[in-house]
Amino acid sequence: MTQAARTAASAQVSADSADDEPLPRRGLIFAIVSMGLFMVSVDGTVVATALTSLQRELHAGVQWGAWTITIYSLGQVLVMPLAGRISDMYGRKRVFLAAIVLFTLTSLLCGLAQNIQMLVALRAVQALGGGSIMPAASGIVSDHFGRNRDRALGMFTSIFPIGGVVGPILGGVFVTYWSWRGIFLVNVPIGMALLILGAIFFPAAVGHRGGRLDLVGSATMAATILSAMIGIAVLGDGSAWYSPGVLVPELLAVAFGWLFVRHTRRAPHPFISLHLLIGRGFGVMNVINFLYGAAAIGFGALVPLYAQERFGIPALESGTLLTARAIGMICVAGLAVAALRRTGYRFPMIVGFLLVSAGLVMMFLPPSGTSAYLWLSIAAAVTGLGMGLAVPAANNATLQFAKGQIAGVSGLRGMFRQAGSIIAVSVVTAVIAQSSTPGFSLGVSFLVLAATLIAVIPAVFLVPEHRGAW
Repeated sequence: MTQAARTAASAQVSADSADDEPLPRRGLIFAIVSMGLFMVSVDGTVVATALTSLQRELHAGVQWGAWTITIYSLGQVLVMPLAGRISDMYGRKRVFLAAIVLFTLTSLLCGLAQNIQMLVALRAVQALGGGSIMPAASGIVSDHFGRNRDRALGMFTSIFPIGGVVGPILGGVFVTYWSWRGIFLVNVPIGMALLILGAIFFPAAVGHRGGRLDLVGSATMAATILSAMIGIAVLGDGSAWYSPGVLVPELLAVAFGWLFVRHTRRAPHPFISLHLLIGRGFGVMNVINFLYGAAAIGFGALVPLYAQERFGIPALESGTLLTARAIGMICVAGLAVAALRRTGYRFPMIVGFLLVSAGLVMMFLPPSGTSAYLWLSIAAAVTGLGMGLAVPAANNATLQFAKGQIAGVSGLRGMFRQAGSIIAVSVVTAVIAQSSTPGFSLGVSFLVLAATLIAVIPAVFLVPEHRGAW
């Protein structure tokens, strides 16, 4: 029996045994990993509304302050595929608990940081823990929900963007009523609780060992991602696209990418199989996830700035605009998950992408007969409805082809979406930095993102369709 066949057989046995597990226990496991994912997601955006207070207390410049956000995204993009692969090989419980320990410890240290350089370095380490949680947690959910794992995964992975929306609001609350340090220190009791509950209720770690960990493949892929993202981040700081700070990292990314592909074609047990990158269904979904991350996730980081620059909406109010998007997602995601076995993957993705695009266009259009705040809230809610429809389907598409590698696939999915988000935000901020009307330029960028999402719809028809349980 081949390694792939053994992995598939093991996944099927796991699904059969999971169906016999008591529902309350499965619900508790789902709650534990969901809280972990929510905590990590919130930390990706919670710093945004605390930047001014943070910079003032630590005597930091704007660029150093921005790196507390950028480095967190970079670290997550870097570690997600690695954590997914290790989870599949050596067990999800080990990776999840180790990630919780690392995330909690660095959260404590971030809250105690005495200078901005120390905080940025700690945020990079914190991101490695945070980025490892999602793929390991996805594997845990898959292992414990048997034939209902498609629905469980659809609901579980919809938590991540909701946490990202809640982050700026919580940041505003902490800064107003406590301190910017509270946004990190609050993770400590939560992380300790998750560590204890996970150690007690998660079963013994079991992996699907498939040879040694491919250190060369993981190193060259990490170098590719890191080089590419550093160049994009430098571009977002206002450097010209032809500056050495942008071109050198991007050229290094091309070189490391070539080495990664060359090594992967020859390695007996590659770090990431080329099949998961460009194989049937996987290649097109990776492109879709990248562009979706740019258009749907990336724009969220720009909405508060847009509201302030174009319409003069105060900072605290602009930070709550995305609450409407979260409400829209929550209202629709549960229904979309329940209907997924009937609708398949393509229909909800197409309708969802169209709704997100409509919301982006509405963002650009000036409000007529109503307040700017109400109009932008409605537009954000429309994008939330679209995301609630599209995300469960996009999360589950192709997973039935890799039942024994769900953590690895989840890590790649997260990597592509986060990379798309970082690139979109960096490019847009670089453009508006040179604009005399940044608010209007941001509005135009929303139109470009809407057009990008519409342009990707034909690719959805290349995604393998699937209905029913898997």
